[in-house]
Amino acid sequence: MKYIRLMLGRSSIHATCCFEGNFIGADFGIERDLTNELPEEWRAFNAAFIPVYQAARPEKSKIAAGLACGMLWTVCQGMKIGDRVLCPDGGGHYRVGEIIGNYTYAPGQVLPHRRAVRWLEQSIDRAAMSEALRNSCGSIGTVCEISAYQEEIRQLIRGHDAATCEAAGEEAIENPLSFALEKHLEHFLIANWAQTELGKNYDIYEDEGERIGQQYSTDTGPIDILAISKDKRELLVVELKRGRAADAVVGQVLRYMGYVAQELAEAGQTVRGVIIAQEDDQRIRRALAVTPNVSFYRYQVSFKLLPL
Repeated sequence: MKYIRLMLGRSSIHATCCFEGNFIGADFGIERDLTNELPEEWRAFNAAFIPVYQAARPEKSKIAAGLACGMLWTVCQGMKIGDRVLCPDGGGHYRVGEIIGNYTYAPGQVLPHRRAVRWLEQSIDRAAMSEALRNSCGSIGTVCEISAYQEEIRQLIRGHDAATCEAAGEEAIENPLSFALEKHLEHFLIANWAQTELGKNYDIYEDEGERIGQQYSTDTGPIDILAISKDKRELLVVELKRGRAADAVVGQVLRYMGYVAQELAEAGQTVRGVIIAQEDDQRIRRALAVTPNVSFYRYQVSFKLLPL
């Protein structure tokens, strides 16, 4: 079972309609029935529909088109019957729904690419979520997978918050310190991007004022951060690693860079990679010595007590 945070229109404008009609949906400007055009693998869908999307919206880049088509496929085909969706209601709460039907098309209606949903009676107060879950639910984009937080979500659905779990002796996270570092590093870096060394020359990729370069989906996994140089000539793949980085991460970054070069880069654009971790070792130094288009940065965690 997957858990997906799904926006029902910009600023949840269609949330009430979906709650009352027992469905979720998406639009993205693809005005045709996709019933017989939904392959099991999203890359095949993107290959077929990125040109369709760009023909309708020629101002969109390959990056924006790829993200839009990937999210549309997720809503129509990627989410399976039994998966759960969390949809903000625009008032500080999330409604929880269970997917109960396959794809249908409602031409001329809002969010015409639809799935039937059974909405649970319980809703989740955003204020009751952990900071990590709030950050993930607040990610830019229509679709965001939050399956990593399924235990917390189940507790919240049952009416428990973090304090209740602690009082009951429940342990939702095996190693809270490691979990916090892993989950917060990405959000901290994005929130403070302009103050970092990378922020001097690169911007996190945006489309219509929204940052879509966070957790950008590829066929080998999500890119932590996808950025573009200020002169638009270079795309930057950023991979974040908690603690010590192993040499295997070099291959991971190169796979992401290959995807970006082959599927997203416009004519004349080059691709670079960056690994950010707390520590390195001799093996990763050897690997980086022969990959000049991949750089390594160390981060430091600082904690201070300031007197009143």
